[in-house]
Amino acid sequence: MADYDVIIIGGGPGGYVCAIRCAQLGLKTACVEGRDTLGGTCLNVGCIPSKALLHASHSLHEAQHNFAKMGLKGKTQSVDWKQMIAYKDEVIEGNTKGIEFLFKKNKVDWLKGWGSIPAAGQVKVGDEVHNAKHIVVASGSEASSLPGVEVDEKIVVTSTGALSLPKIPKKMVVIGAGVIGLEMGSVYARLGTEVTVVEFLDVVTPGMDGEIQKVFQRTLKKQGMNFIMGAAVQKVDKTKTKAKVIYKLRKDDSEATIDADVVLVATGRRPFVDGLGLDAVGVKMTDRGQIATDHWKTSVPGIWAIGDVVEGPMLAHKAEDEGMAVAESIAGQAGHVNYDVIPGVIYTSPEVASVGKTEEELKAAGVAYKVGKFSFMGNGRAKAVFMGDGFVKILADKATDRVLGVHLMGPAAGELIHEACVLMEFGGSAEDLARTCHAHPTFSEAVREAALACGDGPIHS
Repeated sequence: MADYDVIIIGGGPGGYVCAIRCAQLGLKTACVEGRDTLGGTCLNVGCIPSKALLHASHSLHEAQHNFAKMGLKGKTQSVDWKQMIAYKDEVIEGNTKGIEFLFKKNKVDWLKGWGSIPAAGQVKVGDEVHNAKHIVVASGSEASSLPGVEVDEKIVVTSTGALSLPKIPKKMVVIGAGVIGLEMGSVYARLGTEVTVVEFLDVVTPGMDGEIQKVFQRTLKKQGMNFIMGAAVQKVDKTKTKAKVIYKLRKDDSEATIDADVVLVATGRRPFVDGLGLDAVGVKMTDRGQIATDHWKTSVPGIWAIGDVVEGPMLAHKAEDEGMAVAESIAGQAGHVNYDVIPGVIYTSPEVASVGKTEEELKAAGVAYKVGKFSFMGNGRAKAVFMGDGFVKILADKATDRVLGVHLMGPAAGELIHEACVLMEFGGSAEDLARTCHAHPTFSEAVREAALACGDGPIHS
C-alpha cells in the first residue's frame, strides 16, 4: 500500500498527460495501467499505428502514380505486408517506450494492473489497495458493435484487428463512414483491396461541414472506394474465411447482401468503465453510459473523470487538454479547456480538418455569417506535388468578422488547421488572418486566400 496525492486510472493520452502534469506541479502521482505498455488505445491500437499504415500506403500510392511523372523510374514497388506490420509495430514500441521514459523522468509511479475504486480515496490494483487524495478516471473507450454483428477480430474486426490482419484482403466491407472507417478503408484501398463502405446515414463523417462531406466522399470514390449510403446492416454471416453482410436500404426497405473477406465494424466507440466499481461508490452516470461531471468533478468528492468516459468528442487531444486542466485544478490553479476550439482531423489523402462551427450549425442557430473559400488548385505548391484536390472554407460573423469555423480538405490539413485554432483562441477576425504575411510557396497561403475571400476577394482565383 502507498499514499498518493493523485492516482490516475488509465495510461492513455488523457491519463498519462494528467499524470505528468500532476508530477510537474509537485503532486505525488501514480498511474494505473493494465496493458504491458503505456499509451492506451491511441498509441497501441489506434491513432499512432493507423497513421503509420496510412503513411506507408500513401507512399505506395505516390510510387505507383506520381513517381514516373517526376522522372523517378525503376522497378515497380510491391508490398511486403509482414515488413509493413513490423514497421507499424516499431512505431508503436518507440512511442510507448517514450511515455515510460517520461514517467521515470517525472517520477510518476506506474502501478501495473487493472484498477478499481473500492471506496472514495482508494484504488485497488491487483491485491493491493492504495490511498489517494484525488482519483482521476481516464479509462478511455472501446469499440462498439451492432446487433447481429459478432466481432472475432479475424473475419469481423474492429480497428484493433484491422491493424494486424494476417494478409491484405481482396474484399473488405467497412460498416460506418466515420473517421476510423474511412481512414482504415483508405489504407486497404491503396494496398489493392476492393473496399465498400456501408453507412446508415446519407452522408459520410457525420457532424462535419456539409460541403466537405460531399466533396470528400466524391474524392474517395474517385480513389476507388465504393459507398452504399442509407443502408442499415441487419447482420453478418461468416464462415472460417469469408463473411456476408446483409443490409436494408432505408429508402425502400429492400434487402441486399455483399460478400467480403474481412468486415471492419467502425460504428463508433463507448466509454470503458467496466470493473471500476463506480456504481458502488456512488458515481453518477449519464443516460449514454458516460460519467457525469461538472468541470471534470464527478458526483463523489475527490473523484474526477476525463477523456472518452465523459461527454464530448472522443479525441486524444481533447483528453490531453482535460488531463492538464484537472491536474492544474487539483494543484489549486485554474484549469481550463476551450471546447469551442477543439480541432478534428481525418488522415486520409487528402486530409480533412475542421474547427469551430459548421454552416449547418450557424444556420440552425440563426447566426448571420459570411463564407470565404479558396481551392488548392490555386495554390502553387499544392499543384507542384499533385495535391490540388480540396479547398479551405472560413466562416466569419457577418457583423464583426470574427472567425467562427474553419474547414479544410487538402494537403497537410491536419497541420494547417492550427493556424485557425490559434486565431480563434484569441477571438481573431478573418481580416487579422488576411493581413498576416504567409511564406511563399506554402500550403498555408490557401488559408490566407480564404480569409481574403471573406473581404474584398482572394488574389489567386
